[in-house]
Amino acid sequence: MRSKRPTILCFNLISRVSSSLLAHHYSTLSISIPHERATTSHASNKFVVHCNTQITQHGRNGNLEESESIFNRMPHKTIVSYTAMLTAYALNGQLGKAQKLFDQMPERNTASYNAMITAYVRHNCMVREAYSLFSQMDEKNEVSYAAMITGFLRAGLFDNAESLYHETPVNWRDPVCSNAMISGYLNAGRLEDAVNIFGSMKYRDVVSWSSMIDGYCKKGKIAEARVLFNLMHDKNVVTWTAMISGYMKAGSFADGFSMFLSMRKERAVAINPTNLTVMFEACGNFGRYREGMQLHGLALRIGSQIDILLGNSIISMYGRCGFLNEATRVFQRMRDKDMVSWNLLISGYVQQGEIEKAHRIFVKMPEKDVVSWTTILLGYSRKGDTGSSIQLFRMMPEKDDVAWTALISGFVSNGDYEKAIHCYIEMRQKAVRPNSHTFSSMLSASAVLANPNHGSQIHAHIVKMGMEFDLFIQNSLVSMYSKCGNIYESWRVFLNISAPNVISFNSMITGLSQNGSGEEALQLFGKMQNESIEPNEITFLGVLAACVHLGLVQKGREYFNSMRSLYGIEPGPDHYSCMVDLLGRAGLVDEANNLIQRMPVEPHLGVWGALLSASRIHHRLDLAKLAAHNIIELEPDSAIPYVVLSDLYNIAGRNQDGDRLRMRKHSKRIKKSPGCSWIMMSIQK
Repeated sequence: MRSKRPTILCFNLISRVSSSLLAHHYSTLSISIPHERATTSHASNKFVVHCNTQITQHGRNGNLEESESIFNRMPHKTIVSYTAMLTAYALNGQLGKAQKLFDQMPERNTASYNAMITAYVRHNCMVREAYSLFSQMDEKNEVSYAAMITGFLRAGLFDNAESLYHETPVNWRDPVCSNAMISGYLNAGRLEDAVNIFGSMKYRDVVSWSSMIDGYCKKGKIAEARVLFNLMHDKNVVTWTAMISGYMKAGSFADGFSMFLSMRKERAVAINPTNLTVMFEACGNFGRYREGMQLHGLALRIGSQIDILLGNSIISMYGRCGFLNEATRVFQRMRDKDMVSWNLLISGYVQQGEIEKAHRIFVKMPEKDVVSWTTILLGYSRKGDTGSSIQLFRMMPEKDDVAWTALISGFVSNGDYEKAIHCYIEMRQKAVRPNSHTFSSMLSASAVLANPNHGSQIHAHIVKMGMEFDLFIQNSLVSMYSKCGNIYESWRVFLNISAPNVISFNSMITGLSQNGSGEEALQLFGKMQNESIEPNEITFLGVLAACVHLGLVQKGREYFNSMRSLYGIEPGPDHYSCMVDLLGRAGLVDEANNLIQRMPVEPHLGVWGALLSASRIHHRLDLAKLAAHNIIELEPDSAIPYVVLSDLYNIAGRNQDGDRLRMRKHSKRIKKSPGCSWIMMSIQK
């Protein structure tokens, strides 16, 4: 419950001062005492200043009723009082009341106009009304220009904002107006324009530096952000938090955590719930339970208030790291919980596969929103229980695009592609607008079904809804067309991507490799390197696959070795499988076997399968026996090693061994899986 004490204290003060003023007024009707009059005037001024301060503080804290109560009961109001109340209305989105009060003001000054302009800008960005007031002002200051510039930027009127910025007197531009321009550019993703404004500033404050650091970090330019950070003389908690968050989002947990420790050493910068929330989120994302537990202890030790936001971040961290008992304890100890708290705890259990426990918490929830229902629905889908998912979906009181997408993606992940298509059709019939994830799931279904016609229809829906330039969807389209064998359309979509990311390049490189265009795949990889886009393990799978198709053994070795030496990527079993296949096809079967023996991880079926295939081609019965033995251990019901070995025995003239192996296969009732093909039929009436 919100405390009423500040208001009561102010009311008592009003009563006491008013009584004192009235008593003094009546007692001095006949006699004038200048000293007492001056004392009374001083007390009155202090009272007005106190009330103005209270109005401002309550307005900033969202306690608008308290601000109004104080303002309405003030026996004497100054222009500062009106402006304070006007600002409180503006901060709390009460535009109607702000307009009414502004019209009632006996006099107005620059601050009053600024407050009203700010109210217009904050409320649905009423930039025309704001500019009308701005034009009426007799005297403007830097705040007036900054507020109006901000209004233009929020409305997307960058030309107007830039013109007004250049009209601003030079001595007023820095830092307030320049900061407004920087903020507007960064929010629009126009980093270069923000850099130009920052570079032209003669005076920069901590807001200027912090905004640019945050802007660089959000664009993934961590090195540039760190250069600015190191140049700053006075850093505040916002600056430190922006830099820490930048490292974490770039995947550099060690650097981010090290910076947090450095921040702790800065006595002038206090650890607060905001930067702790960033750290807990990072620990959860990176699965760093030990560091998360230490941060939890630190928060308790320094007496940081565990509010709902911070408590939720701790629950999320423990849940993502798989420590559900700790997450539950934090949840139970929280005095105040919101729906997010419940949903995070449910999500933690779902992520760890504890769907029954998640469902029990779900049942206990005092109230549920669409997120609660969707999380449980996803949990059942991940377990393969699509029946329960459908049942929950039908029970949902409200179904948004996320809920529909969860059901569709559940069908796709469980191989129920036809159900996914039918669900998508029903979603369209219900007039629910699909989102990028919906289309991505449908494109995945089309790719698995190798149905380019269905994929093209989904593409048409995407274009019709104006979502063809969504990067997430574009990447899915590239992948879908590639898997359906339509490499021309895949390439066309890729070329239309304005700023392709690593996923875009990976999808196109892999598609080119799989469709016999290995040279083009390697050329695209070179372009990716030239554009300084960091490759990942998926990139090298496509590159090595291209080398396999082209028979480029030396090139393949170089790419494989560069993974660790140049990019710090540890090759996985799939990369080794590609290399074994590459070496084996070139007749370097012994080198392929030596590579397997040096693997830091256990080889999987793909690795041994590649060696078995190479051994069959080059009639290496010894290595075929080694590969077959390991395949049988990993997959006892596979008929492939028996078939390959028996063929090699026959080629070597050891027919009895071949017959014995076939008899062993029959005795275990192992059968070779029959092949199958998709046939699309067009029925005309």
